[in-house]
Amino acid sequence: MKQSQLETRRQNVALKSMSKEAKQLAGLIAGLRKSISGIDKQRTKDGLSNADIGILDERRNNLLVTIAALEDRLSAVQGLIDLGRPHIIRVH
Repeated sequence: MKQSQLETRRQNVALKSMSKEAKQLAGLIAGLRKSISGIDKQRTKDGLSNADIGILDERRNNLLVTIAALEDRLSAVQGLIDLGRPHIIRVH
């Protein structure tokens, strides 16, 4: 019985932790999307050199790659939460 209670407690802690992670990931993704929007606005300004446009494009592409990686992680975390199988956190 004690083992079962301990396991349930561990799963509850893991669920809270993963829920917090999912919320943080969603916030990061939203913030990075705003950054992309800002870059798009900067790119339309007159007087930008080709070098400036290239830097903005590179920054935008890097953000898109980062967002894709974060979305993959978010999807995995949400999938585990939905399955009721959060990672168990081992505390030593």
